[in-house]
Amino acid sequence: MSERITYTMHHFSQSNPKGPGQGEVPALLRRVADSIEELGNVEVHHMIMHNETTEDGDWPSLTVYFDYVTDHA
Repeated sequence: MSERITYTMHHFSQSNPKGPGQGEVPALLRRVADSIEELGNVEVHHMIMHNETTEDGDWPSLTVYFDYVTDHA
């Protein structure tokens, strides 16, 4: 029987507020960067950008996959 390896990945998704300015990618990137900094000591593994089309235009979002960094003494 093979050994099962499990791993938990944390993630969050973020977008700009719906309405005017919702499609501003630079603003979205700044918001996501601020959120990552607020998490503390994390390692970002992957980010995926999604786009939804609404009556107000494109509405991009980012999903960030990360793990907390722990010190192994």
